[in-house]
Amino acid sequence: MKLTKKRKEVEAKYDLAKSYTLIEGCELVKKIVTTKFDSSIDVSVRLGVDPRKANQMVRGSVTLPHGTGKTVKVLVLCTPDKEEEAKQAGADYVGLDDYIQKIKDGWTDVDVIITVPAAMGKVGALGRILGPRGLMPNPKTGTVTMDVAKAVNDVKAGKIDFKVDKYGIINASVGKASFSPTQLQENTNELLQTIVKLKPTAAKGAYVRSVFLSGTMSPSVKIESKLN
Repeated sequence: MKLTKKRKEVEAKYDLAKSYTLIEGCELVKKIVTTKFDSSIDVSVRLGVDPRKANQMVRGSVTLPHGTGKTVKVLVLCTPDKEEEAKQAGADYVGLDDYIQKIKDGWTDVDVIITVPAAMGKVGALGRILGPRGLMPNPKTGTVTMDVAKAVNDVKAGKIDFKVDKYGIINASVGKASFSPTQLQENTNELLQTIVKLKPTAAKGAYVRSVFLSGTMSPSVKIESKLN
């Protein structure tokens, strides 16, 4: 494939085969972003696990120190006694039966869904719709809870959920191109350390195989992965 002039200029700024320290990588990824909008900065972590085996599944959540830079739309599906608490915490949408029907009709214009245990009987029926979109509430990620206010506040403050895909890779957004290199470094480090803590006992050999940082529509930068 023929490289564009802009792509050649970007690739001339660094060594594609070299592994950079995290702070070097964060500085570089900002330099090679060429979009006119504030690009997301994403991290891809390849793990030495077999996600087809239940005892090697890696999933969890982490609150990024500097947030994601995104405005997160939160839907709280709860019983009437929790509605005011959810609204006070800053949830964008609050309700139960009416929103469940909207979702069944095809509406999924939210980033995170939080619910209470008492509503899971109704919410569970939405699994086929919400599951593939990564929106299904889960107690392990704190989105099925009685403390609705804390859950909403955590999400608004920069809490993200992550899960290894069928290829053994975790993809997550760690900020925006407008963030400083230090902010990107601290966010990425927080995510990586959380992933390391979740290493399955059944995983053999090197756990963190590779780490790459990239911006929207930009090439990736390889990061040193001495995290095993």
